[in-house]
Amino acid sequence: MKDVVFDYARAARIGLPEAVFCEGKPLETLAELLTRFGQGGEHPVLFTRLAPEVFAALPETARAGIDYHPLSRTAWGEILPRQPGGKVAIVSAGTADGHAAWEAARTLEFLSIEQTMFEDCGVAGLWRLLERLPKINAHDVVIVVAGLDAALTSVLGGLTPQPLLAVPTSVGYGVANQGETARHSMLASCAPGVGVFNIDNGYGAACAAARIMRLLYP
Repeated sequence: MKDVVFDYARAARIGLPEAVFCEGKPLETLAELLTRFGQGGEHPVLFTRLAPEVFAALPETARAGIDYHPLSRTAWGEILPRQPGGKVAIVSAGTADGHAAWEAARTLEFLSIEQTMFEDCGVAGLWRLLERLPKINAHDVVIVVAGLDAALTSVLGGLTPQPLLAVPTSVGYGVANQGETARHSMLASCAPGVGVFNIDNGYGAACAAARIMRLLYP
């Protein structure tokens, strides 16, 4: 497997292990990696952007012992040891944002950080957010995931004192422009102190939340 060189020291260096970004990798490379790092493998590895049709095309020997989640397109053989304390809330505007929201949730699960999903909290029905707000604010970090105009970010940014990490999604018609409008809206938010991530990058937001949790619960 000459085309893949692992950074085994990354966890010791920054507190986060290397993950495998599967999109664009040859099928035979993915098959070898999944076999190598499946259940009982060398060490826990998170696989991201592993499309359902690609996973289905892998040989059974590569898929055996793999925990695969098609919506988030994530997979692993083993997860990391449990982290001490803390929990992260993931708040999505709609279930259409599930691909990015669940990528964040699965990344946190892989890192053994407790998380709670709050789906369908979009501002078109503001009561859905408000009735869940006490539970959301009981978490240490909040990840907000939204497409379209991403108005949920500014609203939640004015209602929670917790660190807020925002993920724009590629959801929406026409001028939503594959998530560019949501990203610009989040970057232009009047809510101060919101960290904004790349479009659909639930993995990145989860890793940022993990860094915060390491400071809160060393």
